[in-house]
Amino acid sequence: MEQAEPKQYLYSNADLRKLIWPLVVEQFLAIFVGMLDTIMISGSGEAAVSGVSLVDNITILVINFMAALGTGGAVVAGHYLGQKHKHHASRAGWQLILFSAFFSAVLVVILIGLRGPIMSHVFGAVEPDVMQSANTYLVITGVSIFPLAIYSSCAGLLRAMSQSRETMLISLLMNLINLFGNALLIYVFHMGVAGAAISTTVSRTVSAVIAFALLMNDKRPITFRGYITWKPDFGLLKRILFIGVPNGLENSLFQLGKILLLSLISTFGTSAIAANQVCNIVSSVAQLPSAAINLAIVSVCSVCVGAGDFVQVRYYTRKLCILSEICLIVLCTACWFATPMIVRAFSLTEATQALAITVGRTYYVMAVLFWIWAFAVCNTMRCAGDVVHTMKVSLFSMWIFRVISAYVIEHFFHLGLMSVWIAMYIDWIFRGICFFIRYRGHEWEHAMLK
Repeated sequence: MEQAEPKQYLYSNADLRKLIWPLVVEQFLAIFVGMLDTIMISGSGEAAVSGVSLVDNITILVINFMAALGTGGAVVAGHYLGQKHKHHASRAGWQLILFSAFFSAVLVVILIGLRGPIMSHVFGAVEPDVMQSANTYLVITGVSIFPLAIYSSCAGLLRAMSQSRETMLISLLMNLINLFGNALLIYVFHMGVAGAAISTTVSRTVSAVIAFALLMNDKRPITFRGYITWKPDFGLLKRILFIGVPNGLENSLFQLGKILLLSLISTFGTSAIAANQVCNIVSSVAQLPSAAINLAIVSVCSVCVGAGDFVQVRYYTRKLCILSEICLIVLCTACWFATPMIVRAFSLTEATQALAITVGRTYYVMAVLFWIWAFAVCNTMRCAGDVVHTMKVSLFSMWIFRVISAYVIEHFFHLGLMSVWIAMYIDWIFRGICFFIRYRGHEWEHAMLK
């Protein structure tokens, strides 16, 4: 029999389950279909896999910034929901869409227009067939940044209302379109990388249209109906950008650091690039529920912050982090044993498979030990507006302990791909310690007021 929670708490166990399970399914769909994506593309050769992985790291830089803006809007809207102000929450939601649309359109033009210099300067050392695949994928998927920005903003607002079931269903549709599109364009029409890119773009566009349409329903706590205007509300935008910009800069510069590390990885050869891509996918499986719980932390704690109840903020942070750690232990243990079988599903050489297995297994151990403090607790502080501090810590740790350390480790020890992943673990440990110390105090609780 389920233990009842005190009535004064904003979320019951049932409420949390309704929020988290759809998020878990959504994360699973993204990772599973992403894995199938890579497997399908791998049929066109390792050059295709490597080219797509390189472009993914560029577009993820942009996507992460847009997702961070979406998080900023969702947090501000969540604050208003915690204060029972539907009007202000809806206005904040529309201003988020307005800004995301304009900003993403500018980014699409820049990314596609400057693709030549971007690719040559960042990945100039890669082999010609890898570069050709990367250019093809970048041109087509670059267009999808605009609808993806709209979807990310709408999805953040739906989660702020604890309506994660809708985002799960949209994600299911998006991934089905992507999967069947890949099967048709890659295997039937033999379009290779171009086919995969077209499927991705179409699926993201459909998702954006559906998510936007859902928020036109005026019965929802946040709605666009009656709030659509082309005039910016700079007061609301300031609140959204106060959280979104530091978070976006953190995510984007974090991804930029990963791109620079890819330049190092590219010097290890195509085998290392392909192994790194596979490890990124396989490791994502282990942290799947924890990534979903991270989204739940933002949704739950932003409403609690809006209600001015930091006792509940800490209560739900502790509760969700414990759940996240249990999930990590279970899945990392399972993935340790399953990794060889998973890696064999990709069309890679034996040497590449062996490298992927070794790197993947080190990840599982370190994730259990350090991932929660490095990536979960800081979300609570962001909900309270403590974004500048978390940005400073994350960027310092990223560039000093992950980027520079990777080059230093490789220079002295010549560990190849493992040098990059060891540097990543050092980054986790440092930021985890900093966030632990910060969270134990109370200064972060008053960051938004300041």
